[in-house]
Amino acid sequence: MGAGARGDCPASRRVPRQERAARTVEALLLAAGDAIAERGFDGATMTQIAQQAGVSIGAAYQYFPNKEALAFALRKRYGDEIDARWSAMIEAGEANGKGGTDATVGELPFAELVERLFDLMVELMADYPAYLPLLSVPLGFHRDAAARNRLRERFAALFRRYNAALAADEAYRIAEVMLQVIKSLNPLYAAAKPKERKLLVAEYKGVLSTWLAVRLA
Repeated sequence: MGAGARGDCPASRRVPRQERAARTVEALLLAAGDAIAERGFDGATMTQIAQQAGVSIGAAYQYFPNKEALAFALRKRYGDEIDARWSAMIEAGEANGKGGTDATVGELPFAELVERLFDLMVELMADYPAYLPLLSVPLGFHRDAAARNRLRERFAALFRRYNAALAADEAYRIAEVMLQVIKSLNPLYAAAKPKERKLLVAEYKGVLSTWLAVRLA
C-alpha cells in the first residue's frame, strides 16, 4: 500500500507542473504578441515580455531561449490559426453539400468563396496585431510540410467538387497557386493605410474570383 502511494505521488505532482508550464508558455506568447504589436519586433525585449507575462526573466528563458524563438512560435500559431479557420470554412461547405445529387449542390459561388477566404485572413490580422510586424522578421520560418499539404489537399478536394473533371494534381496546383496569391497580399496590406487596405483586398478578391471561375468552370 505504501509503495502504491509513493507510485501515485509523482504523477499527481507532474500534472500541475505541466499545467503551470502550459500557462506560462501561453502567457509569454500573449505578452510577446502584445509587445511586438505595440513596439515592433526590434523594440520588444525579453525583459518586458517576461514582466508583462508575470514571470521571471529566468523562467522566460527556460521556455524560449531568445526573442526569435518567441516570434517563431507566434508565427507558427498564426499560421495554424488561419489554416484552422479556412478548414472550418471548407468543412461547412462540405456539410452544406451533403445529400445533393449534383456535384456542385451546396457549394459557394466562386465570388463568395473568395470573399470569405480573404475576410478570414483580414479578421486574423485584426485579431492578432503582431501578425503583420512578424512577417518582415527574418526567422527562417517554414510551415510544416505535412500541414501545408493537408490544407492544399482540402482545397483541391473542394475544387474537384466544383469541377469533377479536374485531375487531382491539377486541383492541387490550383490550390497551391491560390494560396500563394492570397499570401502575396500580406506585404502590400502591411504597408498600406487603412483606406487603401480595403481597396487592395477588393482588388485581390476580384482577381482571384475571376481566375477561379475560369479554372474551375
